[in-house]
Formats: sequence, C-alpha cells, structure tokens
Amino acid sequence: MDRAGAPLGVRVGDTAPDFSLSNQFGEPVSLVALRGGPVAVVFYPFAFSGICTGELCELRDNFAEFAAAGVRLLAVSVDSKYTLRAYAQAEGYTFDLLADFWPHGDVARRYGVFDDDRGMAGRSTFVIDAGGVVRDAFSTPTGQARPLDRYRQALAAL
Repeated sequence: MDRAGAPLGVRVGDTAPDFSLSNQFGEPVSLVALRGGPVAVVFYPFAFSGICTGELCELRDNFAEFAAAGVRLLAVSVDSKYTLRAYAQAEGYTFDLLADFWPHGDVARRYGVFDDDRGMAGRSTFVIDAGGVVRDAFSTPTGQARPLDRYRQALAAL
C-alpha cells in the first residue's frame, strides 16, 4: 500500500482491468459489460468471516446510497460460487458476490491486491467511473474494516 492507504498495482487514473467472474447464481459478470455506469469493486478475504461479514452487512444496510449514485456494487472473494450463494442467502445480500475462485485469485492479482502468503484477496476497494477509469482506490490492513464514510467520500467524488 502507498502512504494514502491505496493498494499498489491498479491506481487512480488507470483503466480498470477487465474481468468476467461468476456471481453467486453462476451468472457471468463482466466489468466491460458494465461500462456506461459506475462500479465499486470490493475485494474481501473470505465469506462467513467476521470482519468481512460486518463490512458487507454495512454495505447491504446502506445499499440505497450506492443505488442513488447509480453505482453497481461487486464484492469479490476467492470463495466458490456455491459458498457465495449460501453466504448471500444467509446475510440477505442482494448485490453481486463474485467468485475469484479459479484460477485462484487471478482477478485480485491483476488488481495488485492478492496476498500470496494467505491465499486471499486483501481488503481493497476500487471505484470505477462509467468509462472504466479508476476514480478512487482504498484499502485497510488485515483485521481492519473499511469505514463506510470512505465509501461515501468515493461516491460523492463521482
């Protein structure tokens, strides 16, 4: 991470690397297909883990703020689509949970946020504008949740 807490790899001003991943229903979601509207790509370590669940529940509970800004919310982990479907059902998530399962962590690697030692994505968020350009990027260390106010700041800047 740089001094501002942004992940190294993909940076603000870069064109976001395209990807296509299965969501919790097995449907393909492609970043390039979402051009024309802003997207928040939220990498998190694992489904059903404490801090990740707290973060995603906070996003769920404040989903109207993303919808009001026209932002498509994509949460990405290395879990399988089957795990993500059970997770979404258990927690009432209505946004896409994407499986970066195989090749393991490939998309997280392309964004520069994969932790090779732990085999998981780091806690990093990329806010991408309608043209596919990264407008904001922020991360927190393992064990620390991203604050909702940081998302609000990113949404306000779109």
